[in-house]
Amino acid sequence: MKKRKKKAPFVDDGRVVANMNVEGMPWYGGVPEATAQQKNEKTEQPIELTGREKAAMMRGVMAAALLVAVVFVGVFALFILFCVYVWFR
Repeated sequence: MKKRKKKAPFVDDGRVVANMNVEGMPWYGGVPEATAQQKNEKTEQPIELTGREKAAMMRGVMAAALLVAVVFVGVFALFILFCVYVWFR
């Protein structure tokens, strides 16, 4: 039988390999979200938009929403065509 080498004793040098301080865990020691949000609200000034800026923002939001809707409807239509002409034959 081989002789096993003795391992050197483990010495903790304080390095962190992976931070296990995760929000939602019982040991989480971070700043609660409510206080972080309150601090941000106090420092930020409200943004005042003109009518043209509001309209441009709404057009952008509607364009993005319609693009997503068109993609979903197109995929659904292609699925129906696939079912009718390929799958159910």
